Amino acid sequence: MDQQTVTLITGANKGMGLEIALELGQRGQTILVGARNRERGQAAVTQLAEQGVQATFIQLDVTDATSIAQAAQQIKADYGYLSILINNAGAAFDQHQAPATLPTSVMRRDFDINFFGLIDVTQALLPLLLKAPAARIINISSMMGSLTASLMPGAETYRASAVGYQASKAAANMFTVQLAKQLAATDATITVNAVDPGMVATEFGGSSAATAQARGAKTPAEGIARTVALATRPTIDTATFTNTHGIVPW
Repeated sequence: MDQQTVTLITGANKGMGLEIALELGQRGQTILVGARNRERGQAAVTQLAEQGVQATFIQLDVTDATSIAQAAQQIKADYGYLSILINNAGAAFDQHQAPATLPTSVMRRDFDINFFGLIDVTQALLPLLLKAPAARIINISSMMGSLTASLMPGAETYRASAVGYQASKAAANMFTVQLAKQLAATDATITVNAVDPGMVATEFGGSSAATAQARGAKTPAEGIARTVALATRPTIDTATFTNTHGIVPW
């Protein structure tokens, strides 16, 4: 009998995280809704159940070491392994402030969630991912972290000013690359990828979903398409496994 696919999604109580949970749950995966707020996390589980998806709430604040350790322990006790980790939790606190005046205290808030939180969660759950027959780590990144695009006058990110958020995403991309290379050099059957969903119509960075949509943002379903494709593709043969590590191009 095939082992069930157990998938943890951080920041899954709303927006893209909730949409990812819905689509992967509808495809038969066992969904763990990671959220720092218990009430909102439980509400998301109820919402998913109303749409035919059975999910479990996991209290998880990616900036809190105790919360991360407790989440890892809960998953270990309930399942013994983890098949897919989707690092979706993210935030932007810059509010378009100029780099010459943006306080580093604001930048640290960006990094605490988007970079250090992502790493802390990944490192804590890696032992459980190693217990799965074939596991996947999918980091939700952003074109905003691209140095190349930020220097191209015609690029969408050229006029953006969110140094803390952009730098944290660039740093997360580098962690993705380095972890992918490390695991590719071992016998671990774990792929590591970063995915850019593009601009998605959700409540993010102080912008409303309606505002983002008016600016041409994708729907959440459109934004998560590549993430869902990565999380649902057939099991990869170990002989070709190392070719799948790295960042999904955007």
